[in-house]
Amino acid sequence: MLLAFRAENARSFRQPMELSLHATALAQPEVVRSIPWRTAGELLDVLPAAGVLGANASGKSNLLLVMDDMRRIVLSSFRYGTSDTPISRVPFLLSSSSRLEPTRYEVDVVIEGIRHEYGFVCDDDAIQREWAYHYPRGRRKLLFERTGMKAVRIGDEDASTGRETKRLLRANALLSSTGAATDYSPAVRIFRWMSANLLLAEAQNREVRHALTVAMLEEDKYRQRCLQLLRAADLGIVDARLRQPDDDLSQRYEQAIRLLNDVSPEDETFEVPPLVEIELFHQSNEGPVPFGNFDESLGTVVWLGLIGPVIRTLIDGSVLLLDELDSSLHPGLVRELIRLFQDPETNPHRAQVIFNAFDMSVLSQRRTKRLLGRDQIWFTEKDEDGGTRLYPLTDFAPRKDEAIDDRYLRGRYGAVPLVSEAEFDAAVDLEPV
Repeated sequence: MLLAFRAENARSFRQPMELSLHATALAQPEVVRSIPWRTAGELLDVLPAAGVLGANASGKSNLLLVMDDMRRIVLSSFRYGTSDTPISRVPFLLSSSSRLEPTRYEVDVVIEGIRHEYGFVCDDDAIQREWAYHYPRGRRKLLFERTGMKAVRIGDEDASTGRETKRLLRANALLSSTGAATDYSPAVRIFRWMSANLLLAEAQNREVRHALTVAMLEEDKYRQRCLQLLRAADLGIVDARLRQPDDDLSQRYEQAIRLLNDVSPEDETFEVPPLVEIELFHQSNEGPVPFGNFDESLGTVVWLGLIGPVIRTLIDGSVLLLDELDSSLHPGLVRELIRLFQDPETNPHRAQVIFNAFDMSVLSQRRTKRLLGRDQIWFTEKDEDGGTRLYPLTDFAPRKDEAIDDRYLRGRYGAVPLVSEAEFDAAVDLEPV
């Protein structure tokens, strides 16, 4: 379970930012939304969903990408690197000085019922700082920490394996990543949490998500759940199957992907995304009729790519990141998908979703009940230097009955584009020059 995420000098976030999923006193009882969670020594009230809104290019997607960056660095820094491999961070690029400054990532999470804090600071070449603490009895206790390669401290838990891990540590590799390879238990817990959480669903990995959905359709324990979500969306689909492409097509596909990414055929470390061919079956008077991917609407394709990740997240109780959730989806589908996370009956394992969207319906109040509580809504806005500022709706202390969608559109909370009718008119002025 994610409690908070923090970063600095990461993508469009030049200044420190924090996304908190701790519930506040607001929103009671307008939605069923907080998850009471008792850890050792403390009772936490945690949100199952957070929605981020803002203008185009304000940094909504970058927020999710920064979280994905942290996950990727943890999972890859030791396994896929050598002492000369650059760290794959993305600093703030609109300032030449920021490109040389380090980037900081930090998470506050619950792992195996215990609150953990983990973070690191890195530049392109080395891990400058890294730290991990937990709260087994409600008090902070060291797991491990380091300052570069000069000072590495190992806590009491599994200390002998921790000391062995120190000997394998590289300047550009995280201790969490190195320790996962040596079976150092504190590092393994963090590594496994990162592997199973902060999973990003974006347009670029839609085909992989399609493959997951169809693979789950072919397993008896998942099949009915996936089919029910397909049918509930009223798309006319009754079944979906994965069709294996022939060897010649697969080989040409791999060659094209390597060419586009400037990767040689001999590079075995490059992972080629799978080629996925899917048949969706629509009901007709003559029975199910198969359609190919290119015969479907974009909304159908988008929904298919969400079903697998959403069901897997709800089953595992993990954290899912959804980029542009409302892209090509009807607002009714968006609301139902979010409701699956908000309702304890459909989310018994305390899964969480963090999404960004433009759709105003996620802000509106219907039948005296909001889809999101007031402490679940966040905004992104550009600063004067082009950087992103992330801030919560609660900064404005909104009233319970406040028309949040209307006030947002009128700019009450910021995070809206500054557009000029005159500039638009001038752009399409067809008078002869």
